[in-house]
Amino acid sequence: MEPTTITLPEHTLEVVSDAGEGAQKCGQIFGTVCARMGNGIWTVEIIPAEIQPPPRTLGSASGNRIRVGTQPVTNWGDATNLVVAFNEQVLLARHRLDALAPDAVILIENMWASHPDETVRQAWETAMAELGTRSYRVIGVPMEEQCLSVTDEPRLGKNMFVLGMLIHLYSRDLDLARQLVVHQFRKKSQEVRDTNVALLELGHRWAGENLAFRLEVPASKPERAMVVMNGNQALALGAVAAGMELCAMYPITPATSVSHYLGAIFEKFGGVVHQAEDEIAACGVAIGASYAGKVAFTVTSGPGLALKTEFIGLAGMTEIPLVVMDVQRGGPSTGLPTKVEQSDLLAAVFGQPGDTPKIVLAPATIEECFHSPTTARRLAEAFRCPVIILSDANLATGQQPFPRPTLDVRWQAPPIDLGPAPEGVRPYEWDPASGLSHRFLPGQPGGMHTVTGLSHDEASKVAHTPDVHQRGSAMRSRKLAVFQQMLAPPSVYGPPSGDLLIVGWGSTKGAIEEAVDRARREGLAASSLHLRFLSPLEPGLSEIFGRFGKVITVEINYSDEPDDPFITEENRRRGQLCWLLRAQTLVDVDCWTRVPGEPLRPGRILQAIRASVGQRNGEKTR
Repeated sequence: MEPTTITLPEHTLEVVSDAGEGAQKCGQIFGTVCARMGNGIWTVEIIPAEIQPPPRTLGSASGNRIRVGTQPVTNWGDATNLVVAFNEQVLLARHRLDALAPDAVILIENMWASHPDETVRQAWETAMAELGTRSYRVIGVPMEEQCLSVTDEPRLGKNMFVLGMLIHLYSRDLDLARQLVVHQFRKKSQEVRDTNVALLELGHRWAGENLAFRLEVPASKPERAMVVMNGNQALALGAVAAGMELCAMYPITPATSVSHYLGAIFEKFGGVVHQAEDEIAACGVAIGASYAGKVAFTVTSGPGLALKTEFIGLAGMTEIPLVVMDVQRGGPSTGLPTKVEQSDLLAAVFGQPGDTPKIVLAPATIEECFHSPTTARRLAEAFRCPVIILSDANLATGQQPFPRPTLDVRWQAPPIDLGPAPEGVRPYEWDPASGLSHRFLPGQPGGMHTVTGLSHDEASKVAHTPDVHQRGSAMRSRKLAVFQQMLAPPSVYGPPSGDLLIVGWGSTKGAIEEAVDRARREGLAASSLHLRFLSPLEPGLSEIFGRFGKVITVEINYSDEPDDPFITEENRRRGQLCWLLRAQTLVDVDCWTRVPGEPLRPGRILQAIRASVGQRNGEKTR
């Protein structure tokens, strides 16, 4: 009997297992196959909070969610349509998080139903009873039984068996999947590569013989050559493309894989990855290398950014270029190391003692992650100040295809000029109009001077008099004013005026714009605006905001709900971008923020849009 083929414009699937069973790798390879065939994809890693949680528990769920579309995909969507689960506990965890569509298809390892341990069987029955309250379509799959025909270690082979099933189910290219599996295990023995390919082919055959449906999300070959990577890989490759020469870091989730990826390739391009003894030292090494004329950066996450605070202030006072890549995660303190949050905006802008002007930018897509190091390097060197790139865990692990960049030598730093210093020019000879001064490098004839983090005059002489400190502060600040005047006003997504404007930043862009598109199809007068530069803010915001009846930010950080107990207009804590916009524009900007530890879903943003427009229309009719 021929299987039923269902053609869809998009579909969302998950592969979920205990940590260490390879579900993440299965999902990554499947997403790459789809992207290379011409589909739009967005992937989100499902990462447990613990490094190695107890197996078969609600907290052990690990895997990958892949949204596949005929058109470009910009976010992870609302709900999963199909899930492959290696046991019922990890499936139950996803169910309780409301991650699955009410009619989701579930392919689950069925060995637990007849497990010799009565406790395991009882857990299976209890979970199945709870799952039975939804209209899921549950299909048992004998994963272990099948894998035992190929390997004595089925726990380590199920992921490739599942990959084969998915390749069949979604009518993907089996030859391409074979190539990617071989590449994945290229550093292993031939026997390991052969075993994994055999498991892939076994899963493909089993699905063809036992599953009576197939799913087709049509793909179209793009007109341009494309690349597929996640945000951390894009940051690493962007650093190479920008001509950076030193990455100084200390391991921290979810930023570490930037340096892991660089560690494998950086030496080929003349770069060095330096793992320091702690976050503070890593920042100091980057500043020292930059002072010497190298193009250096440091990579971290929120707790590491806090530890780097004093050194970032030193870079500001000494006007030594410094690039900091901050891959944000949930806070405060250790917080949610493996979960997404836009938690560090205010820390990045204000988190130093005294006044430390700095440039803060936030990529919104994987492609922007690639280009942001070039932008950051140029700005750090041109304005001799710290530049912070705010990525986040959603971008860090999410895969997305984008056009293969055409590399340009102009992205790279120019050669170091160690010629004699200009006659009579002092190390902080600030231009009163721009705040800029000549950059001296160690070894330049005539360029000897003292470098100090203390308040200093134009000759870098320590001075504590009021006029000196006032002038130095004004000159460091003026550089940001000059840069802000070079920026273009941001563009509005949708009509330039209306009832509601949603303002976002970072990885929320795709979800916000999808929600706005849905809202407009419902007849709601909503538009959105996405900011890339957050310090200084992009120009023209007050004028843009004035064209809308209401302005709200949508962010993945905490804010009080207006109707929470004891919350008033005076004491309400708002979203971090909302704080900045209210202060800068004096517009009564509101906010809708959530800290779920996962990316925002467009459907929930749409609900917030409906509520906000409803409130606005209600005000009009009163």
